[in-house]
Amino acid sequence: MALDTNTKQFAEPAATMRFDGVDLLRGLSIMAVILLHGNIRLLYTYNISIQNLLPRWLMRLFFWNGGNGVTVFFAISGFLITLTSLRRFGSLAGMRPKAFYRIRFARIAPLLLLLLAMLSALHLAQVDGFRINPSCGTLPQALFAALTFRINWFEAVHGYLPANWDVMWSLSIEEMFYLFFPLACVLLLRWQRGMVAFVALLLVLVGLGPFARTVWSFNEIWQGTSYLGGMSGIALGCLTALLVDRLQRTNPRWMTTRMLLGFQVAGAPMMMLIAIWPRWHWMNFLGRSGTDDTALDLATCMVMMGSVLRGKPGRAWLAPVRWFGRHSYEVYLTHEFVVIGVTELYVRVHRGSPLVWIVAELALAAPLGAVVARWYSEPMNRRLRGAAPSQVRS
Repeated sequence: MALDTNTKQFAEPAATMRFDGVDLLRGLSIMAVILLHGNIRLLYTYNISIQNLLPRWLMRLFFWNGGNGVTVFFAISGFLITLTSLRRFGSLAGMRPKAFYRIRFARIAPLLLLLLAMLSALHLAQVDGFRINPSCGTLPQALFAALTFRINWFEAVHGYLPANWDVMWSLSIEEMFYLFFPLACVLLLRWQRGMVAFVALLLVLVGLGPFARTVWSFNEIWQGTSYLGGMSGIALGCLTALLVDRLQRTNPRWMTTRMLLGFQVAGAPMMMLIAIWPRWHWMNFLGRSGTDDTALDLATCMVMMGSVLRGKPGRAWLAPVRWFGRHSYEVYLTHEFVVIGVTELYVRVHRGSPLVWIVAELALAAPLGAVVARWYSEPMNRRLRGAAPSQVRS
């Protein structure tokens, strides 16, 4: 979607076109999730702290930003699903729910079902780190929650499940949103003022996010994993995609390369501030009011809008990070196997710095995700969708 500086014309992309800037954000986010999980596995399972090994701000930046990474994921998800739907169906009013659901099923279900089968076998074999605590529920209850996208609610009511189950809380929020997304498009956008109602609905979801993360939360788990809390970011991503599509179609004269770069320059420092969380009074207000995630989503959307409309290719040295972004789903659902295995090995041998072992988890999560993507999820995606190999990641 490049902006030609001479003609000021936006290139029209295919539905499955990749965006290097968005892949970079996704890559940084999934890496933050892995580093967080490596840190908390050591801390909460074995009482091994790495807090004093780095300055406080670096510690927070690298090892406590997994939650913010998921928040960024929500905004990216809403942006990409909306933009690809606009390209695929011509407009959201032309949404075909059956096709939308088939595409989502092909992308999500194969790996999710494989993961649930493996976790069930490990639970039944009573393997440490995979066994569901009876005080939290039974295996059938956990399976039903996962298949009906209620892991977030289940954990808020019953307590945390093992790590490989727990990561599905964010998937529950995303897929519950996308269960109703095409229906809202069909019901609202096929009448004269439907777009106004559709945008208003998305704005309401954005506005409800801070309340869901604070006053409407019945415990600490639900505060961070509620449906409305996560859907707020997805809705903001949807709105950003609508704006990007509008700008691409109208090619306004005032939309210059310098202005697009300004969106990125303004959004990136805001993301960094929330990542390092300086000890400023107004930052504490953001946290107490639940607007910190909304601010992060807004900053993410600003960076995405500038990056996608500018259409600049990513730097070569950032290619490994973008690779994580392109395979974020496979890495996200499988990385806890690496975290658990490497942590167990470190506890047994107890050699070297734990920081090195956590970074090793990051490195090893990549080949596992690559194998799963190359030999399972992508072939299943193609088979279920009847798509060409180049079309499997939309």
